[in-house]
Amino acid sequence: MSEHYYTPRPSVEHDLHTIEETLRGRSFVFWTDAGVFSKKGVDYGSKLLVQTMELAKQARVLDVGCGYGPIGLAAAVAAEQGSVTMVDINERAIELAKRNAERNRIANVRILQSDLLAEVMDQTFDAVLTNPPIRAGKETVHRVFEQAHQVLAPGGALWVVIQKKQGAPSAYAKLESLYSQVEEVERDKGYWIIKAVK
Repeated sequence: MSEHYYTPRPSVEHDLHTIEETLRGRSFVFWTDAGVFSKKGVDYGSKLLVQTMELAKQARVLDVGCGYGPIGLAAAVAAEQGSVTMVDINERAIELAKRNAERNRIANVRILQSDLLAEVMDQTFDAVLTNPPIRAGKETVHRVFEQAHQVLAPGGALWVVIQKKQGAPSAYAKLESLYSQVEEVERDKGYWIIKAVK
């Protein structure tokens, strides 16, 4: 099986370069590299999640599977008086996310290497954001949903983007088994944005 981005240490050769993106009306420059998700530009699903998510200015936010950082850094701008913790299993993604926080002058973030939510299970968040690692398999994606439920404050929300053809209906059913309120808040080009409230 060929290696993919859901791996602690990508062995694929580096291909470091920058991309420019506008998210929620703010311009960002991101370092990206081979061995990370959506290296050529922020993928449509992540953009849709960033555009749709609702965050309070003081929110404590967790970005699971942060990659090189577009969702988490956009969230940190939205929750400007709060804080964003960004986690990913991929050490190359983590290094890029740290560089991107610095490059875009975003200080209210913590960026940690973590297998799913392992490093933050003792913390509480108002919102969890994820474009889950579909290629890691359904069991892994469902574990994200379960662990997110454990770290969310009562009334907190998990925001998920998932393609219909990559299992959105079964993800929705899994979320309904865990969360008190689940709704599809946006649907576009085959992507669903699902909000699940604890």
